[in-house]
Amino acid sequence: MKYFTIAELCKSETADQLGIDNRCKKEHVVNMTALVDNILDPLREAYGKPITVNSGFRRPALNKAVKGSATSDHMTGRAADITGGSPAENKKLFCLIQELGLPFDQLIDEKHFSWVHVSYREGANRKQVLAL
Repeated sequence: MKYFTIAELCKSETADQLGIDNRCKKEHVVNMTALVDNILDPLREAYGKPITVNSGFRRPALNKAVKGSATSDHMTGRAADITGGSPAENKKLFCLIQELGLPFDQLIDEKHFSWVHVSYREGANRKQVLAL
């Protein structure tokens, strides 16, 4: 983990505002580390500029508060919503993930590149590319 931290992946303004405990467990740390090592760090290295994690790990209460999917990979530490700071930069990140051949499970253009969702499942990546 060169560019990202577990604390950064667990930080949530929504959780802070609502008083939701968003601390993770060891199994979540294992998943977040794999996400960073296989997707986020290589992406940041190739992109050459900072990438912000808008949402990483979510405990079920936080996931419900942000109206996340009931089966969201965020709840297992396998997903992150990221941004380069603008829709144009987010589109670059979205394309770069594919160009680099990074081993993602899902890659989602969220709301016309308002942010990019990317997930990683050790040994079970489906390479799904979606737009929501």
